[in-house]
Amino acid sequence: MRRLILPLILGLVGAAILISLGNWQLRRLAEKEAYLAEVEALIGATPVALPAVPDPVVDRFLPVTVSGRLSGETVRVLVSHKKMGAGYRLITALETDAGRRILVDRGFIRVAAPMPDLPEGPVEVTGNLHWPQERDGYTPDNDLVDNMWFAREVPVLADHLKTEEVMVIARATSFTDPGVTPLAVGTEGIPNDHLEYVVTWYGLAAVWLAMLGLFLWRMYKSARNPLKET
Repeated sequence: MRRLILPLILGLVGAAILISLGNWQLRRLAEKEAYLAEVEALIGATPVALPAVPDPVVDRFLPVTVSGRLSGETVRVLVSHKKMGAGYRLITALETDAGRRILVDRGFIRVAAPMPDLPEGPVEVTGNLHWPQERDGYTPDNDLVDNMWFAREVPVLADHLKTEEVMVIARATSFTDPGVTPLAVGTEGIPNDHLEYVVTWYGLAAVWLAMLGLFLWRMYKSARNPLKET
């Protein structure tokens, strides 16, 4: 039965590799779930004043409250919402009471909805700081003529609307914005596919071991009954 030893060793090594990959993904799943729990806690924390110099890494998702006046052009960013269909996110500049000028993502309107007028007078916006990374190699160029944008790129939007590279995603506002539904920051957009990978690697390990067992059984039977197999 010596000829069974090498296939057995190779088969067990292969199974060990697949199982180790499954174990690694299981650990990554626990880490990602812990991270998502931290993000959810941060998003729902008590809002604070806008930092003097917000950092895209340190202050990502930081809940803030800002007050001032909305002014100037409103940029429309094309999006598709699974419950509301196609529409636009409305991005407008806010001149704060402290004399700063930042971006505010007011929320979602349907494609056919008319552009709502900006509120007159002072407003208050509560939301979360965010620097979305939405552009990739397949994203079309923005159409400035028809005010059709395809990604919320904070530096590009800030340059266009003459603001700081700071954006607040509105969660609640002190004013009525007809037809606009705030799309607050959440963890839905953060990928977490590790459970699928866990199932995949463990499934492959199970199939591998089953095939190894069948292969060794056939080799054993062949060794015991060489004439019958031929």
